[in-house]
Amino acid sequence: MATRHRLVYVLFALLVAAAVAASAWLSATAEGTTPNPANAALHLTQADWQVQEAPAFSAPPATQDSSTLAPHWQPVALPLALPIALLGQAGSAAAPPAARVTWLRVAVPPQPAPEGVLALYGARIKTDGTIAVYLNGRLVHRAQAQGPLWNSTRTPLWGVLDTHTSSQPVHEILLRVEHAAKTQVAVSSLWLGPEAALRGRHDLRHWLQLELPALLSAAFLAVGVFALFVWLRRRHESGYLLFFALAATSFLRSLHFYVDRPVSNDWFAWLTVNSLFWLVVTVHFFLRMVHGRPQRWLNRGVLGATLLVGVLTLPALAVLPNTAKVTPLVYALAGSMGTIVALVGGVTAWRTSREGRLVASGFVACILFGLSDWLLQNNFVSPESLYFGAYANAVTFLVFGGLMYRRYTHAISAVEELNANLADRLQAREAELEQSHQRLREVELQQTLSRERQRLMQDMHDGLGSTLISAIRSVEHGGLSDARISHILKDCLDDLKLTIDSMEPVEADLLLLLATLRFRLEPRLEGTGIQLDWQVQELPTLTWLDPSSALHILRIVQESIANILRHTRATTIRVHTARQGDAVQVVIADNGQGFDVAAALAKPGGRGLHNQQRRAQTVGGRVSWESGPQGSTFTLHLPLVRTHRCAVN
Repeated sequence: MATRHRLVYVLFALLVAAAVAASAWLSATAEGTTPNPANAALHLTQADWQVQEAPAFSAPPATQDSSTLAPHWQPVALPLALPIALLGQAGSAAAPPAARVTWLRVAVPPQPAPEGVLALYGARIKTDGTIAVYLNGRLVHRAQAQGPLWNSTRTPLWGVLDTHTSSQPVHEILLRVEHAAKTQVAVSSLWLGPEAALRGRHDLRHWLQLELPALLSAAFLAVGVFALFVWLRRRHESGYLLFFALAATSFLRSLHFYVDRPVSNDWFAWLTVNSLFWLVVTVHFFLRMVHGRPQRWLNRGVLGATLLVGVLTLPALAVLPNTAKVTPLVYALAGSMGTIVALVGGVTAWRTSREGRLVASGFVACILFGLSDWLLQNNFVSPESLYFGAYANAVTFLVFGGLMYRRYTHAISAVEELNANLADRLQAREAELEQSHQRLREVELQQTLSRERQRLMQDMHDGLGSTLISAIRSVEHGGLSDARISHILKDCLDDLKLTIDSMEPVEADLLLLLATLRFRLEPRLEGTGIQLDWQVQELPTLTWLDPSSALHILRIVQESIANILRHTRATTIRVHTARQGDAVQVVIADNGQGFDVAAALAKPGGRGLHNQQRRAQTVGGRVSWESGPQGSTFTLHLPLVRTHRCAVN
């Protein structure tokens, strides 16, 4: 994981270095001083200049001959960066005028007639007023409208010149640069030649200073908006909100990179200037989130300075208007505040974690870019240099994007590790549950076997055992005939068979249970000459039919058939089933001589009918008899659903 993060940091550093190196190389390529003979473009590096005072900003005239201007021309090399001191020396009034006009006269050496449209290109003309270009005294190009306006100094000079209306070759270029009295003017060297030859230089410079920064800032802002939506779902993670604030303030701070046409110089200037302070505040809180230190004194200082500057520079109050004298001071304050935040927060974050080192390094790089821009803006370096502040958004995006990526990968790793731990714990728990389930199954099986063993022993004791004991006693006393003994032994055998049959799985099917009984009874009935009429129909399953209940039902039916064989002298036994409401019926009818049901139930020694009643109550059913001269009918009523086991009477 650490190796992967180091690779991310190296990648970010390489991207920043590549952007800076590519910008410098492309700038050097575009501004090379060696003309290309193939395109016949002239690189103009010498000029004459002078400054005139004006009562106010005014529109440039349609024609202007350099010979009609004051003869105070001074030779100068291009690029030209005029500091405030030189502008002050050029003026003659004690009090600064409302506006000034800097004139640049460039002599064009003789050249053949151009093929196609002629174009004029310059890397930069820094001013806050109108720029007018005259060819041979005639106005051919004008940039900006009349009055003090905000114009992006990152926008290169580009003008397509109409030379078809004049047959004279171009021998002089006159530049009229209008500006405020305290504005620092800068003019790069100029290129004159066919449009096709200079279009590439202009497009390259325009892409480097405007289009590429706009693309980077738009990407940064898009990711910031995504982070905002993430924060709306995860309010406890303030890092996403800070990331959005960072992207938004960076975008606002760089608005003048994207504006290549004049914009009113009031609220636009206030927004772009103060967004620099907002950006510093956001970075401060981001650093504080990284190193975790409260730094209350720094919080108060940064917020207080930002609020104070924001109020004092409001266009509605005009306490500190946006002028050439005030704006550099505001930028100096912003730079100082950013330096303090970078030193205090950066050093603290550097000691805390790798994330802090990454953020501190990126912030230092942005400060250096800003310092480079400040030097360029104040004419300490050549006006043909690039504004590296245009790429501060890229550095910020890479740094904080890397930070968010690192936290995202950490979160993913933590989730994966947690999932792995949960999977291991779940697997261990499943193994424990499986073992517990296996032990429960074994215990349940043992309990089932024990219950079945106890039931069989009880049934054999109550049924088979009792009958055998009675038979043994009768034999010992010699009171039974061989036929009677044979009958008793057959009853014992039938009872044993019933006990065995009750252990067979019947799957809650009463018909299957009765079929088992039929299989046992038919051989015995064939020996007695009694015909069995078996008329059963499909019945619903009895979910409560377990082995114990099955044995009770078999004993009830067997007892009924045994009574027919012993007492009724019947020749036919008919067995049929039916469903009646929420119960099923098993009906056994014969054509015997019948019996007195009431007397049989009241007989003191008779237990057969009472045993049938008791067993029926045990399974939740009931029995009934109907008897007459034509025969007897026994009915066993069994419920479809048994809610509880009835007590034995």
